[in-house]
Order: sequence, then structure tokens, then C-alpha cells
Amino acid sequence: MQFQSITGQKETKEQLVQMVQHNRLSHALLFLGKEGSGALQLALAFAQYIVCNPQPKEVDLFAVAAPASEDSNSLLGVKGIDSCGTCPACKKATELIHPDIHFSYPVITKKPGEKPISTDFIKEWREFISENPYGNVYDWLQFIGAENKQGNITAHECTDIIRKLNLKSFESEYKILVMWMPEFLGKEGNKLLKLIEEPPANTLFILVAENEDLILPTILSRTQLVKIPSLSNLEVEASLELNAGVAMEKARQIAALAEGNYREALQLLQHADDNWELLLREWLNAIIRTGPLAQVKWIDDTAKLGREKQKQFLKYFIHLLEEAIRLRVMEPFDNRPQTTDHDFASRLNKLCDLSQQEAIINELDKASYYIERNANAKMLFHALSIRLYHIINNKSLILVN
Repeated sequence: MQFQSITGQKETKEQLVQMVQHNRLSHALLFLGKEGSGALQLALAFAQYIVCNPQPKEVDLFAVAAPASEDSNSLLGVKGIDSCGTCPACKKATELIHPDIHFSYPVITKKPGEKPISTDFIKEWREFISENPYGNVYDWLQFIGAENKQGNITAHECTDIIRKLNLKSFESEYKILVMWMPEFLGKEGNKLLKLIEEPPANTLFILVAENEDLILPTILSRTQLVKIPSLSNLEVEASLELNAGVAMEKARQIAALAEGNYREALQLLQHADDNWELLLREWLNAIIRTGPLAQVKWIDDTAKLGREKQKQFLKYFIHLLEEAIRLRVMEPFDNRPQTTDHDFASRLNKLCDLSQQEAIINELDKASYYIERNANAKMLFHALSIRLYHIINNKSLILVN
């Protein structure tokens, strides 16, 4: 994978190139970015950049920092800002088969008593990255058939990492470990401390995480942080237009809903033909006007949609409520063209006030969280319908929240 194939992140790409060209690279890096930011893609592209054969052999990645050149702030467009993409090392790195780039990620136990390691799932890993490069850990675990099993990076995996990184490199000057989701590394991760602190020569750790609070502090303190920002709406919109062939207006709507999460944008694109507005109208009418029988029918139908569609629907409702709040505050200064979302948001402002809208958003956020964790859809939407009824009609749940 090359930097140029990754959506957005221009400044981060420059930062990574400067680390190498100015000899400011630590032995252990932590790529920290929210879901859909492209953190894993950047780690893969960076690993390929390092092993690329055209890289000057005399460059010492871990040497004392050298003074920056006068034109170092404008690296893009300068020769050597990306891997060549054509040498044997790049081709192997692109296919995730380079012998000096190792991977570690959460895995599951298929049979009682076995001790799985990442290498056991390397074929699935290559397929997953190829088919779903912006997938999250839930996508990965479902891809390998985890169902309700918890993924882990185990002590057995740590032992295997130590073994692999103590071997001599095969083709490249450097050995690289890309560990995705170190949040799944329990206390057994302390086995890696000595290796991270005193690694063999020319060894690089790249940890790719979403939540630094879940990473072992002992490991966190030994890494150089590289923050990966969320994508801007314009970057998501442009990528959808150029790479997915989405029409401009549809791309703009999806980008607004995705809020910088490119995985979310791709999920929304898959469900672009779903009529969330009609589904929401039916729900609100059932809650406010038509009563329990209509609610039960709506809940039964919605429970059959599947987890991803349920999440997309709740996200759409949250988006409309946020739009309603913006309209309430900014309407005199809003020169954007009128859309169906704008009209629906205006109606929501007539239905409930600001405090009610904030309370509903809070309930929808919690519901989305529980769906992510496989809550029973019928029970969840039934409880949510009751809570929304009380919020809209008498605000009785607002003080509790």
C-alpha cells in the first residue's frame, strides 16, 4: 500500500516521511486514530515505505536527529515521499507477504485448549485487508467467524512475536511488527516490554490503536505517539466521488452523516437506497399518535433489519437532531440550500425543544452502543420507544439523564 492510495491525511503522511528523512524515528510508534481515520492503512504504507528497495541504504532510521533542511516543510512533490510501488519489496508488502513485515491482531480460539496466534489467521487477514481496508475490529472478528467470542492478543502471541523479531531479517534491512488494536493486549503484554525497550538492531514496532486509555500504560510510555486525525467531510466527500463514483449531492450527504469516519461512509453507501426518513416518520407517528399496536409492528420490522442497518438508522436520527439544533441556533445565518433533511429537522424543532433533543440524542447514542454489543433488538427498541415517548410528551426522563 502506498501513501498516495490513502484518503486524505496529507499532513500525517508528511510527518511520517520527515521522521525517516530527518532521522527522527523511534523504535516504537503508536498510530492513534479513531475508527475510519485510516490509521491501519497509514501503518501499512509506512512499513512498505521503509522496506522499499529504492530507499537509500545508508539512511539510519534510529540515528541522532539531523538538522532539518530549509525546504523540509514541503515534502510532497519531492522525490522519495512514497514507496515506489514497483520493486519486489513493495509488491510483497502490498500483498502482505513480505517476510520482514509481521502482523499481530486480535484472534479467537476455535477449539477448546488451543493457543491461537495471528499467523494462524494470516490468510484471512490478507483477505480482510483487501476486501475491507477500513474495517473495524468487529468486522474482523465476524470475518473470522468469532460470532460472540471475544478476540484477544494472547501471551502465546507475545512469545511468538519475541521469537520472530529475534530472527535475522530475510530481505529488508529492517524488521517491522504492525500490531493492530493493542487494546486487546492484556497484562501478558508486559512480556514485550524488554523487547520494545531494547529491540534487536533495526527493529520497528508500529502499534495501531483507537483508544489509548485501554492500552497497557507500561507499553504506552515506551512509544512515540503519532496522532491520526479524523478525516474532514470534504476529504470523505471527494474520496466517495473519485474512488466510488458517487454523485456529488449523495457524497455530500453521506460525508455529513459519516463525520470523518470513512468506514461509516462506506457502510452508508451500501445502504444508500434505504429510506431512513420513512422509517423514522413511521416510528415517531407510532410513538406519538397511533399507539402500542403500531409500535409493536414497527419494532418487529426493525428488529429484522440486522445490526448494521439498525446502527445506520439510529445514526441518521442523531444526524437529523443535530441538524435541528444547528437550525435552532444558526438559522438566520444559514445560507445553505434547502434539503429534505433540512425540512425534517425543522419539523423536529416544532416537536421538541432543545433539552428534549439533547435527551433523545443521549438515548440514541446509548442504544447504538448496545446494538454494537449484540443487544436484543426487540427489547432495545421497545425500551427506547417508551423512553422517547416520555421525553417528548412530559420530559420525565430528562432530569434522570
